[in-house]
Amino acid sequence: MELTLTSLSPFAFGAISCRKNLAITPQRMRYKQGRSALPNHLTVISKIDELQDTERRSANYHPSIWEKKFIESLSTPYTSELFSDRLEDLKEEAKRLIKDARDTSSRLELINSIQRLGVAYHFEGEIKDAIDLVYLDDTTTSDLFTTALRFRLLRQHGYSIGPEVFDKFRSKDGRFMDGISQDIAGLLSLYEASYLGFEGEDDLEEAKRFSTLHLKSLVGNLKGDLADQVQQSLEVPLHWRMPSLETRNFIEVYQRRSTKNSALLELAKLDYNLVQSAYQKELKELTRWWTDLGFKEKLSFSRDRLVENYLWAMGFTPEPHFSKCRIGLTKFICIFSAVDDMYDIYGSPDELRCFTDAVIRWDIDHALELPEYMKICYLAMYNFANEMSYDALRDHGLNILPHIRNQWVNLCAAYSIEMEWFYSGHKPTIDEYLRNAWTSVGGPGMMTHVYLLMDSVTKANLNDCLDQASNLIYWSSLITRLSDDLGTSSAEIARGDVAKSIECFMNEKHISEEQARDQVWQLISHSWKKLNEESNRSSLQKSVISSTLNMPRTAQCIFQFGDGIGTSIGVTKDRLTSFLVQPFDI
Repeated sequence: MELTLTSLSPFAFGAISCRKNLAITPQRMRYKQGRSALPNHLTVISKIDELQDTERRSANYHPSIWEKKFIESLSTPYTSELFSDRLEDLKEEAKRLIKDARDTSSRLELINSIQRLGVAYHFEGEIKDAIDLVYLDDTTTSDLFTTALRFRLLRQHGYSIGPEVFDKFRSKDGRFMDGISQDIAGLLSLYEASYLGFEGEDDLEEAKRFSTLHLKSLVGNLKGDLADQVQQSLEVPLHWRMPSLETRNFIEVYQRRSTKNSALLELAKLDYNLVQSAYQKELKELTRWWTDLGFKEKLSFSRDRLVENYLWAMGFTPEPHFSKCRIGLTKFICIFSAVDDMYDIYGSPDELRCFTDAVIRWDIDHALELPEYMKICYLAMYNFANEMSYDALRDHGLNILPHIRNQWVNLCAAYSIEMEWFYSGHKPTIDEYLRNAWTSVGGPGMMTHVYLLMDSVTKANLNDCLDQASNLIYWSSLITRLSDDLGTSSAEIARGDVAKSIECFMNEKHISEEQARDQVWQLISHSWKKLNEESNRSSLQKSVISSTLNMPRTAQCIFQFGDGIGTSIGVTKDRLTSFLVQPFDI
């Protein structure tokens, strides 16, 4: 697929006017390497013509399905005060298990279980030591399962390992041997490993095709957990799964295994319940903030989706020590979702041009000229950015406001381009669409906030880290956008929204919707290879790399069965209930 997908920089602006009928067109915006440059001259009108409510578009979003009273009532008997001692005892037992593993196969299976059970963050040092031993042990393993598991875990942890490790399972003609076509465990392990491939690794693509073909032919004859695991992997490979969702699923699978370790299982269940308790506290705090913000009453056109937006934050940084990050990220997502709805469905072109102008100026005085609903949105954005910046300056001596402001400018500029496309009837090419869409999905803004909300930020690494992460953020955001498009396109086409990737492919290549969706999936697969390569060679801290991988994983979870935010009943509600309400019995 020949697509130019290398535009990694923010927007820069020429002169932009807010006078009536003067559009911010795509031609007036350009990509430029480096920071956004503020315009030299801006003209602001004193009054803006407002549309009557009857003239405005509507997405008809359903009300929130989560009552404030219900959120406030959430409780659990599993608190750190009551169970911290037991947790520490179980952690010590798990450390002994890791230390006592004497061979490569047992180390690999134990590390794999610990990761999938969601408790690896307790044992980063121990796992690093064990993985080092696995890497240094170059003894050739004879079975496909262990070879593929070793490849997957070493790639995941940033070690150098190539697909040639699978050559022993190929015949002289280069094809995989027929003898492994009935090895269910080996095929599933090979299948999962193939999703950590880099661009150009054709041998891993062949491994993916081979394992997929034979797993599909065998799954109908399987029973029980193995059948469920194969079917689930064929739908969503392990590498693409949202961590919290995988933790819940794997605990349920692991507890039915005859080979389970009872201490490790208890640790996983107790840790899940304690993390759930932390999530409940955070959500209660966010509910009070959301109520005070007043968007539900003042911006009734926008999505009232606090809990669903918190799902995004849980997906990015699920570990309990990232509480500050989850709370701040949820607030950012709530505000930018309202801004998104304003540009997509409610605001008039003149109003939106002036809102963009006010964001670029970053000046309260200019925001006072906006319509009332825009003032509320603008002030929420402005106040949250300044509060977050104040906290960083007070606690760490960091001035992060320029980074936050640039993300809002870039985001609103991307929305403006899509708005102008809509009102002009312009049908972008797929390349033109993607150059803008990786920003308009909110990925760069979300990732920047995630990083700035981590306590590891210092004066020395602030700018360098954001620069080094640009490729990671780009590919992560692109996958997030494409997953969003797959889930939301049907409703947006029905509303008559601006063309997204599926329609762009249909218009440009004159193909059916089904064929266009296949093209999007191919692009997602290609982008994951690029993201894999970037994350494998990155020297950034592990938490930053994990977040860039977790963003598209969370998007896949949210949009797997449709628009899991706009229409959040069904699967989204069920998943949130399991994450927030239902503890494991211990």
